[in-house]
Amino acid sequence: MNWRTDIKNFQSYLRIERGLSKNTIDNYSFDIERLCLFLDENNISVSPLKISEETIQQFIYSVSKEVNPRSQARIISGLKSFFSYLIFEDYRTDNPMELIETPKTGRKLPDTLTVEEIDALIAAIDLSSNEGERNRAMLETLYGCGLRVSELITLKISDLFFEEGFIKITGKGNKQRFVPVGKLTQKYIQIYRDYKRSELNIKKGQEDTLFLNRRGNQLTRAMVFTIIKNLTAAIGLKKSISPHTLRHSFATHLLENGADLRSIQLMLGHESITTTEIYVHLDRKFLTEVINNFHPRG
Repeated sequence: MNWRTDIKNFQSYLRIERGLSKNTIDNYSFDIERLCLFLDENNISVSPLKISEETIQQFIYSVSKEVNPRSQARIISGLKSFFSYLIFEDYRTDNPMELIETPKTGRKLPDTLTVEEIDALIAAIDLSSNEGERNRAMLETLYGCGLRVSELITLKISDLFFEEGFIKITGKGNKQRFVPVGKLTQKYIQIYRDYKRSELNIKKGQEDTLFLNRRGNQLTRAMVFTIIKNLTAAIGLKKSISPHTLRHSFATHLLENGADLRSIQLMLGHESITTTEIYVHLDRKFLTEVINNFHPRG
C-alpha cells in the first residue's frame, strides 16, 4: 500500500463510515498530504504502514516552526485519526502518534458583536440592490438562528417549517436538528423568497436551495464572507468579523439574557457542552451581575 491509496481509502471511510462533511475530510487529507510533502523534501521513503514515531516527531517539529499551536494541534489530531483508521482496518498494529503530545492552545474567546453593532450591520445593506433583500435575510438567519455558514448556504426551502416555528438544519456529519426561528427572521426570509428569489433564473438542481446568487446557483462560503466584510467596512467597524461571529453573538446574547447552556448547545448543534462553553463569550460585567443577582451573599 502507498500514501495515495491509503489517503483515498481514508477519505471514503470518513465520508461513509463517519459521515463527516467535505470540509472536515479535506482538512484531514491536507494534514496527511503535508506529511507526505515533508517525506519527499527530506528524501524519506517509507510507507504509512512502516513510518515510525521518530519520523513523525521530526515532521511535527518542522511544522511547529511554521504554524501556531492551534493549527499544530489540528494537524496532530488529523494524523491520529488517520493512523487509528489504519489500525481499525488491521493494516497496522500500533499508532505512531500515541505518545505525541498535542500543544496546549488555551481557550480562545471568540469575537462577538453587540446588538447595536448587528443592527448597524444589517441597516447598512442596500435594499435597493438586487441582492439586498437576500443579504438581509441571510444575516438575520445567521444571527437569529445561530447557523454555521455551511448550514446557511445549504438551507432548503423544504427545511422551513414556519407554521411550527422551526427550521431543519443539516450540520456537521450530516446530523440534523430543528432550530427555532423568530417571527422577524421568518418575515425577511419570506420577503426574499416570494419577491426576489422568484425573479431568478434558477439553475437545475437548485430549485430547493433557499439562498442563491444572481446566476441562480447556490452561494459559496467565500461570497458570504465577502458580503459581511464589505458591510463591516461600510459602517467603519474595526473588529475582524466573519459569518461565525454572528453565531457567537447569537449564543452570547442568549446566555446574557438568561438562556441555559444546555438549550444553547442543542440550538448550535454541539455534541459536547464543553464546545458550547468555548463558543460562548462572557464579559466580566455579566459575571458580576450573575453573582449579584443569584448568589445568596450577592
